This record gives sequence, structure tokens and C-alpha cells, in this order.
Amino acid sequence: MPRGERRSPENQGRGATDPGERAREIALRLLTHSPRSRAQLRDGLVSRDVPEDVADEVVARYEEVGLLDDAALASTIARTRHAERGRSRRAIQQELARKGFDAGDVTEALEQISDEDERDAAAALARRRWDQLSSVDEDARVRRVVGMLGRRGYAPSLAFSLVKELQRADEQGA
Repeated sequence: MPRGERRSPENQGRGATDPGERAREIALRLLTHSPRSRAQLRDGLVSRDVPEDVADEVVARYEEVGLLDDAALASTIARTRHAERGRSRRAIQQELARKGFDAGDVTEALEQISDEDERDAAAALARRRWDQLSSVDEDARVRRVVGMLGRRGYAPSLAFSLVKELQRADEQGA
């Protein structure tokens, strides 16, 4: 095509006139950008005007050849969100559900985070934030730490329990 000439609908994607080939090209671009769940890939294809039946075929084929593995991806997301961002199981569960993972994959992914792991992560987050707020009024300090833990998906009962422990530790240390 000569330089500066716009592609007409007839010229666009000359090699991809077959809907299946076009869908495969789109799917590979989507997967190159970031790993996706089966549902995310299907939604991405459908949103780009790929017929639903073609999208289903491409997703099934990619799953068959190992390009899509929802269980492994859900497990990786759960592990990294907990370890790197300090997210609770509840927050991770909501994220995985939003991304379209099956309930079984979500449950399996969350099983790798124990109650003790979750409490330890919350305690570390609370301690770090508590120490950062040492110059702040006690009531505001409590609200901010509890709020931060709540935004990360931790239960209010756990958040308040950890804050009470931090207050007791400060009183004993003073």
C-alpha cells in the first residue's frame, strides 16, 4: 500500500480474512500483553467483534495446547497478591471472581494461604503502618491502620485485634 494511504476495511488484515485466523491473532496479542483467564480471553475476543462460537473454539484450542491454564494462573495471582501486596484471601477471592475464574480454581488457589499466613501478613502490614503513624493522634492512628487493613480485605475483628496488640506493645515499651 502506498505511503500515507489509509487502509480501507477491504485492505485491513489481508492475511486474516478468515474469522478464526483473525481471532487467533487477536488472542495471541492479548496473551502477549498479559496472562489472562479463559473468561478474560473470551471476553476480549468477543469485544473485538469475534463471533462467540469462533471465540469459544480459539479459547478451547489454546487451553488444549497449554497456552491457557486457569488453575495455574489463579494460583500465581493468589500467591503474588498475598506475598507482595499483603492482600487477604477475601480480597484475592473477589479479584479472581472478577477475572472470571471458576469457583474450583479459586478455592484451590486460596488453599495455599493458611489462616496463620494471613494473620502474619496482616500483622506485618499493621506494624509497618502503625510505626509510620507514630506522630499521629492515637484515635486517628487506630482508624488509619484499621482502614488500611480493611481496604486490603482483612476482617474488622482481625484489624481491631491487631491494633489492640500494637497499643499494648507500645504501653509496655514506654
